[in-house]
Amino acid sequence: MSERGQRPVAVVTGGRRGIGFGIASHLAAAGYDIVVTGIGGPETAEDALAELRAGGKIDGLYLKADICDVAGHGATVDAILTRFGRIDCLVNNAGMASVVRGDFLDLSPDNYDLILATNLKGTVFFTQAVVKAMLATAPDHPRSIVNITSVSAEASSPERLDYCISKAGLAAFSQGLALRLAAEGIAVFEVRPGIVRTDMTAGVTSKYDALIAGGLVPMRRWGEAGDIGAICAALASGSFAFATGTVIDADGGLSIPRL
Repeated sequence: MSERGQRPVAVVTGGRRGIGFGIASHLAAAGYDIVVTGIGGPETAEDALAELRAGGKIDGLYLKADICDVAGHGATVDAILTRFGRIDCLVNNAGMASVVRGDFLDLSPDNYDLILATNLKGTVFFTQAVVKAMLATAPDHPRSIVNITSVSAEASSPERLDYCISKAGLAAFSQGLALRLAAEGIAVFEVRPGIVRTDMTAGVTSKYDALIAGGLVPMRRWGEAGDIGAICAALASGSFAFATGTVIDADGGLSIPRL
């Protein structure tokens, strides 16, 4: 067996940048071969792959794959197995923010459908395809599914209810999946990021700078992509072998109820 085939393999959806790249980087540092997916062409991932492969210790693969395209999930999994022969960890990170923030009374069915298709339906059925592949191979490394949701899975934002609904649904999925896979030895975790510095939050930096300075986040700082990556790598390591269905609030204390 080649060295490649002996290393564990992690798949990170939406892993070219932001939180996804932070996760992929920490898993690569932990010795995983990395597959990242995204909706851009291969040229959009060249820099990310080069950084992940730096040092020559792991292999990396980018696959253009739209999480909304349920019919294409099987081909994506087949491409991963053809290259690496295994999947040990899936991090469901791909997602999108509300198309339009505003009054619920103005929410359009098309925008709602797009959010749910991306953040929930696509993730659920890609996970199904990956789990089938996991169960078809004998494990020699801890196996895990990590779903990246949001503090919005529980904390509501009336101006983006479609997003909150999608993340709450993914939280419910995490619990049910944990029960389904517990006897198979595949751990399922949910990580809920809070305010994290990424391209998606770049346009509201000044707003959140002020809120964080005012105490909204008890740790008094932004979250960074690497914060989420470090958590995911620890969860994937098998160090939490008797935990599944666990929710990790990665938000600097934002979600702790206060008086």
